[in-house]
Formats: sequence, structure tokens, C-alpha cells
Amino acid sequence: MNSSMSMDPQRRLERQKSLESARRIVVKVGSNVLTAAGGLSLPVIEALSDQINRLFTKGLEVILVSSGAMASGQKKIGLERRPDEIPKRQAIAAVGQAGLMLAYENAFAKYQRNVAQVLLTSDDLSGSRRRYLNARNTLYTLLSWQVLPIINENDTVVVEEIKFGDNDNLSALISLMMNADILINLTDIDGLFTADPRRRQDAELIEEVTTISRSIEKIAGDIPGTLGTGGMMSKIQAARKVTTAGIPMVIANGKTPGILEKLFTGEARSTFFIPAKDKLSNRKCWIGFTVKPKGVIKIDEGAARAIQSRGKSLLAGGIVDVSGDFRIGAPVEISDTKDHRIAVGLVNYSAGELRKIKGCNSSQIKDRLGHKSYDEVIHRDNLTVLDYCNPSPFGEEV
Repeated sequence: MNSSMSMDPQRRLERQKSLESARRIVVKVGSNVLTAAGGLSLPVIEALSDQINRLFTKGLEVILVSSGAMASGQKKIGLERRPDEIPKRQAIAAVGQAGLMLAYENAFAKYQRNVAQVLLTSDDLSGSRRRYLNARNTLYTLLSWQVLPIINENDTVVVEEIKFGDNDNLSALISLMMNADILINLTDIDGLFTADPRRRQDAELIEEVTTISRSIEKIAGDIPGTLGTGGMMSKIQAARKVTTAGIPMVIANGKTPGILEKLFTGEARSTFFIPAKDKLSNRKCWIGFTVKPKGVIKIDEGAARAIQSRGKSLLAGGIVDVSGDFRIGAPVEISDTKDHRIAVGLVNYSAGELRKIKGCNSSQIKDRLGHKSYDEVIHRDNLTVLDYCNPSPFGEEV
């Protein structure tokens, strides 16, 4: 598999079909698109609102993940730079979020389109399945009412332990939660380039990515963000999540006039990330990409092959080591003997029990524990395989 600087006509046609067939779209727009001279750019917000409203009128469902609160608040308060102290940053976000929503409210009022503010922390999605489903049901209801959900991280209360990390990651998690048909990530450049196009005139746009390899990650790591916290690397990490789950992603320039319409007509310069052939269920997306693992189970090569290639459950016989302290039902990471992260699943046994039964046959579990609730340590229905180990598009093995 490889990545292409440009696509052949057949691949371009397939890409357009996937865009044209999309009915539920997540649009993420970054701070560097929404701001000008340190504050919000109202013309950009108005133009974006017009394009999103056009998608609604065509019968599409749109969810907007919007940055910009910090930049807006900083401008309002009159600070030259963002402070380092967390309470001050949270206060800036509180001031700025009000201005950001007011700007969207006014922009969409022209089309009699209602908008809804949705502020989330990582704990809202990963803390419990119930809260995750509640958030999803709220978004479903808003869409059924033809209301645009505008989502941002709740910076006013967030601390390091419950941060999503950035809105690129948040947009990926929302796409997974809502079973979106595509994630469109709008930034201030046309897509993923071979180098930072703001510094290198010879940088070339990569129009298509079929495999997110170490080479792709290295390229992305050399293209930092400006106002936001993400940069290109966080966008690549978001693309890895959604494409593994079967959802395509596009990176495009949010400052290009009519960018959303141009994407759907094939006129826009952008980078398209090809998804896996099969979509994961919502539950498997939650297990694999949203919950926070409480420990690590290391497995041997035979067990790794069984999970990755044959869709099998994890049995005790394949376990070589257990790290962490977790209870029955907890999410845990599964790694191979080379410490490659290959899956996440919900365990049927606690960490202490697993240390007693690792390496043994299922028939021996009762003798070692005094009981046997399950043959499987993790049933395949509660197991999400992460297809991260693929050949690099530039020839070397990853």
C-alpha cells in the first residue's frame, strides 16, 4: 500500500463517490482558520455557516467541532499571549466560548437555523458507557430536529487527566460515536504535504494516504500548528482512529472560499485518507478508541496472530505478562512481545486472577482460581483490533 502525490482518475472517482454518498458529516475547524488579528474572523464564520447550512438543505446531517474559544477570549481580555497558568487559561476559554457561540448564533440566524452548544470532556465519553450513550443520544436528537451541534472541549473545567488532547482527537471520537460517513478536518493549509509548505516552496501535496506509516508520521511531525494545540501530527492521529474504524477523513484548507462545496464536487485540493473496508460497530469503536485502558496484557505470537488475522478471542494460554491493577470488565490494552499495541478489550478476569492463570489452558482455570466464569479472557465481541502495523508507503517496513 502507498500514498500518492496525485491520484489516478479511477481512484479520484472512487473518492468522489464516497464523498457524494456521505449523509452524516463531522466538520472540524481549527483556531488558525477561525481567527484573524488575534480574535475571531466573523467573515470566515459567516462563510462557513453558509456552506454548512447548504449541506443541511440538501438533506445531510452535519456536526461541527469548533476551536476558537481560547483565541476569542484572549482577544477580548486584551492579552498578548496565552498565560501558562491553568486557571487563567480556563477563564480565557470561558470568556471566549460565549463569544464563539454568539458568532455562530448570529451567522446561522440568517438561515433560521438553530445551533446547540455541546461542551465535553474526555471523561464524558470514556468515563462510563452510560454517559457515552447519553451524549450520543443528545446529538441524535439535535440532528433529528435539524439543529446544528457545535462541539468543543470544555476548557473551563478540563484538567490534564480528562483532556481529549485537542479538537482533532475530539472530532475523531465524535465521528466514531456518531457513526459518521466522513470526517472533514479544516486547517490553514491544503492538506498533508511532503514538508511544511509555509517554509518549503518545493513541498508537494499528498492527495491520498492509504496507510498511516512511520514515514507519514515523520512528515506530519515536521508541520506544527500555529494558534491551536494540534499541528499536523494530531490530525494524522485522528485519521488513524477513524480510518481503522472504516470512516474516511479529509484534510483541507478552511480558508479556501466554498471549500465544503468544492470538496463534494471534486474541485478542492486536499488530502484524502482511505478507510478500512469494513466499519466497526459503535460498541467496538468505543472500546478501541474512547475508553482509557487500565492495564496491559502482553501476549505471545500465536495469540497475536489469532486475534489479528483470525478474529479469535483472547485465551489465558497466550498471555505472557500482565501490567496494572484492574477489575473484571475493565478496558485493557493488548500488546505483542515487541510491545506493539494491537488491540483493546474488556476483560473477564481481574489483573490478580490473570497473573495466576496466564499461560495455562482454559481447562486449568478452575484449578488455579477455584472458579471459572469464562473460557475467554477477552471475548472477541468485546475486543477491538487496532490495525497499526502496515508497510510504509515509502518502502521501508514499519
